[in-house]
Amino acid sequence: MSEPASISQGIAARYAQALFDLSKEAKALKALEADTDALDAALKASADLRDMIASPVLTRDDQARAIAAVAAKMKLSDLAANTLALMASKRRLFVLPQLVADLRARIAEEKGEVTAEVASAVELTAEQAKALAETLKASVGKTVKLNTTVDESLIGGLVVKVGSKMIDTSIRSKLASLQNAMKEVG
Repeated sequence: MSEPASISQGIAARYAQALFDLSKEAKALKALEADTDALDAALKASADLRDMIASPVLTRDDQARAIAAVAAKMKLSDLAANTLALMASKRRLFVLPQLVADLRARIAEEKGEVTAEVASAVELTAEQAKALAETLKASVGKTVKLNTTVDESLIGGLVVKVGSKMIDTSIRSKLASLQNAMKEVG
């Protein structure tokens, strides 16, 4: 990891740890999980929000007012809104994506879950996703939450990443290995 990325990760981890501990102490982990999901969805959906948190042009006060308005509109819990306000006052909103990822990991660990990154050539149906989650649960011994994406370049099949394990059953990888085998022959 590059130095600036590791610094951002460290900053995000400290805020995430504090927010997680306060939420756990207040028995508000469900609210924290909802806030984390809402922030993640907002960051993915809004280029304006991503620009605002990363903008060096906006003053602390401008960022604080903007993030307070966002928190109010999203009906975030007081703990989450106060944390965002503190981050704005310290000019640390730029680590919000890392904070969300860190909080997701902490919440999942607390619940005994793991997240599997699943890329498929076509959108998985609800039954397929459920069957895949059950199969992975049997394999890893924990509840598995799927984070699915569609990658048409796979042609068919799946690429599943759970922790450090990767399972690639895509047609693209099978064609690539067949191509390599043919190169070895000739």
